[in-house]
Amino acid sequence: MPKQKTHSGAKKRFKITGSGKVMKQQAGMRHNLEVKSAKRKARLNQDQVLSKADSKTAKKLLGH
Repeated sequence: MPKQKTHSGAKKRFKITGSGKVMKQQAGMRHNLEVKSAKRKARLNQDQVLSKADSKTAKKLLGH
């Protein structure tokens, strides 16, 4: 049986922490940045933990 390949899109979007949580980049940092306040941009620029339901799917795509 051949090995399962890692999903190319998933490996670019998610990373798994040491404790097994799946992290993702917050949406909203691609355009219209001059409109947003510095405080809001700083908050949006932080990584966020993926929800439990979504992390199950993401882990499967990443081969974990």
